Amino acid sequence: MYTPKHFEVRDLAEMHALMDRWSFATLVSDEAGHLVASHLPFLIDSTQGPQGTLMSHMARANGHWRTFEQAGEALVLFQGPHAYISPSWYTVHPSVPTWNYAVVHAYGVPRIVEDPERVVQILRATVTKHEAIFEQPWPMDLPAAYLENMMRGIVAFEIELTRIEGKHKLSQNRSLIDRHGVIEALEGHDDALEHEVARMMRATTHGD
Repeated sequence: MYTPKHFEVRDLAEMHALMDRWSFATLVSDEAGHLVASHLPFLIDSTQGPQGTLMSHMARANGHWRTFEQAGEALVLFQGPHAYISPSWYTVHPSVPTWNYAVVHAYGVPRIVEDPERVVQILRATVTKHEAIFEQPWPMDLPAAYLENMMRGIVAFEIELTRIEGKHKLSQNRSLIDRHGVIEALEGHDDALEHEVARMMRATTHGD
């Protein structure tokens, strides 16, 4: 990933936080010289491995998992908040439009999880994470026979991460006054992603 120094994120906890917050990501790997991609919910375990371990599952009918043994290293793309940035928000002219965003690229070799108990743990952790926002979270109290039948239709896997690249492109290359102009413009719009970009910009902008 092209990452100028002022956009680079090196803090592992910060990258894990983005992966946890924006956890629906894209798994990309090689299949005999062709790229294959799947869009999946991921969990990040920061305690497993030096750089953490990702966990997910996919439909068994999705042949992507069959490439794991031969494909070697895979890439998981985590897309955080992003927003179009208008040059009209700057004080310095001429200027051109750009895009602000936060992303993490995570690399490792996928390993299929065969142990049924571990598969249930991954599924339960995924449900717990995403149900937590509800007033009455669904408890995943499924009949054992039904759960066992459903599990036959999926493949769970883990990826112990070997390297992670983080990038926060948040107008760090602009003047302080221009950065505040962008923040105010984004906060003035009725868009959740733009508000999230503005929040991240405030967290990285000194002189508020």
